Amino acid sequence: MVERGSGVAVWRQIGESLANDIRNRLYAAGEQLPPESELAAKFSVNRHTIRRAMSVLEQDGLVRIEQGRGTFVQEHAIDYAIGRRTRFSENLRSQGKSGHVEVIGSQELRAADVARQLGLPRNAPLLRVTLTGKAENRTINVSDHYFDQARFPDLAERLASLRSVSKAYASYGIGDYMRKWSRVTAALPSADVARLLSQPKTRPILQVEALNVDGGGEPLQYSVTRFAGDWVQLVIADDS
Repeated sequence: MVERGSGVAVWRQIGESLANDIRNRLYAAGEQLPPESELAAKFSVNRHTIRRAMSVLEQDGLVRIEQGRGTFVQEHAIDYAIGRRTRFSENLRSQGKSGHVEVIGSQELRAADVARQLGLPRNAPLLRVTLTGKAENRTINVSDHYFDQARFPDLAERLASLRSVSKAYASYGIGDYMRKWSRVTAALPSADVARLLSQPKTRPILQVEALNVDGGGEPLQYSVTRFAGDWVQLVIADDS
């Protein structure tokens, strides 16, 4: 309970009480905290006071607040390696986590700037596949991948079935592929990306633009991937 008149703000006392509960594992990593109304009743305060306490806990990295879902104990960030052989599922498996990708949309299009990245004529038909990357069933990234439509005519369907880019490539006889280059920037998410990542639009994301090539050095895939900044730490790996 809180002590009024103690010289310590009530919201700060509540925050420290909840922080101690988290440190003592009363609430496990990833577990949802009680709703604001329940906490307000427990501490005999209004919901605004609870929100202020939660805001400080979020700034301290102990919880994450997901719009429309509630407040959850923050897990440790995932180290996501970016190197010559960047593989989503393998990155997670090396940390004892399961992961897969899910297709949420695909589109045939023409885009001269993307065609240039893929070494194709500016008017070449392209395939864009939008994926979400799942770690333990939580979305940690949203990505747009662009391919040569003529080379991979039914790639979206194979990705939806196999839930792995590497396995989809293998189905075309491509046993290995490499990252030629990556460009990492910080950005604010669009409304759709923020919704898929379950985060506010005002919280920055890590955006990785990249080009993958096959064993002969021919471009395979141009991608723009947006990572939840509070869930993923990008590690630049020397795996040459």
